Amino acid sequence: MEEKYSDALREKIIVKTSAVGIVTNVFLASFKAVIGLATHSLAILLDGVNNFSDVLSSAITIVGAKLANKAPDREHPLGHGRLEYISAMLVAAVILYVGITALVESAKKIIHPQHADYSFVSLVIIAVAVGVKLLLGYYVEKQGKKVNSAALIASGKDAFFDAVLSASVLACAIFYLICGVSLEAYMGGIISLAIIRAGLQMLKDTLNDILGQRVNPTVSRGIKQILAEEPEIRGVYDLMINNYGPNKNYASVHIELPDTMNVEAVDRLTRRIEEKVYHKTGVILTGVGVYSYNTQEGEAAQMRNHIQQMVLAYNWALQLHGFYANTVEKSLRFDVVLSFDISPKKALDTLLKEIQEAYPAYQVQIVLDVDITD
Repeated sequence: MEEKYSDALREKIIVKTSAVGIVTNVFLASFKAVIGLATHSLAILLDGVNNFSDVLSSAITIVGAKLANKAPDREHPLGHGRLEYISAMLVAAVILYVGITALVESAKKIIHPQHADYSFVSLVIIAVAVGVKLLLGYYVEKQGKKVNSAALIASGKDAFFDAVLSASVLACAIFYLICGVSLEAYMGGIISLAIIRAGLQMLKDTLNDILGQRVNPTVSRGIKQILAEEPEIRGVYDLMINNYGPNKNYASVHIELPDTMNVEAVDRLTRRIEEKVYHKTGVILTGVGVYSYNTQEGEAAQMRNHIQQMVLAYNWALQLHGFYANTVEKSLRFDVVLSFDISPKKALDTLLKEIQEAYPAYQVQIVLDVDITD
């Protein structure tokens, strides 16, 4: 089981890790700026600018973590956790700006070339910077995974990426000293495109977090397995998890129970599974709905098998659950999970027509569910 951290401790780790990144990148950016200006190396200068953008990213991460950890209030009863995603969008915007600006400068240098003048000291400093970035990337990404911080994980991967770019600049300088051919402007263009690509990917990931993504299959299967361990529960369906920031997940689910259970027994069961799911996964079950299933074999069981065959004959019908037939009052109800290959209206019209033709004496109620979990 993953180690859980309190919001306060998590914030402390994020701030400390980001502070280490800020100090490291300030030194790297300063050294590279001095070397780039002294040697007229655009690639080194842009590499330094990229380090400075990392400083801004770390600063924004700190501010985002502190704001996201504010206590819930009347206007935001579920907390401010999603502010971390907003801060990540600001980081992506900074990265994109730096990349586009660098690309413009690289294009100018390609049109109007300016040869660099490297020294042994400058090459040694670049080589050291590569090693420093590799160590920083390992540290930041490890801390990010520890506290489930997407911003820190992204920063760690970005640091590894920066190390590769710095190594490319070093290789370009050595190539120039050996062959006399300057690839400065072209390397600057490559670095610029890499920065832009990283910014776009980060923006995409952050937007996905804000819009809402398909539930992580490992998490959803884990929760379903926990619930399925209870002997009274025959099926687990309609699991929906809403994210309100890192480590702030609220879920609802439907469970299938025998029609012989009374309300008191259902109450004890739901309280028990809510506690188990939270302690094992950290997910808070805010709502547990109930489907009843027919415990008596006979006409109801035959109807279920027949209707299930009819429904699942369509490739857009992924699952049937929550089936219950009242043979006395002549009513039946069930849910169907649809793929995204058919409109809900068309699916409902098709199923109602076929089932009412097969069971004209019954009142049919069908609820259509969205395919949101694996």
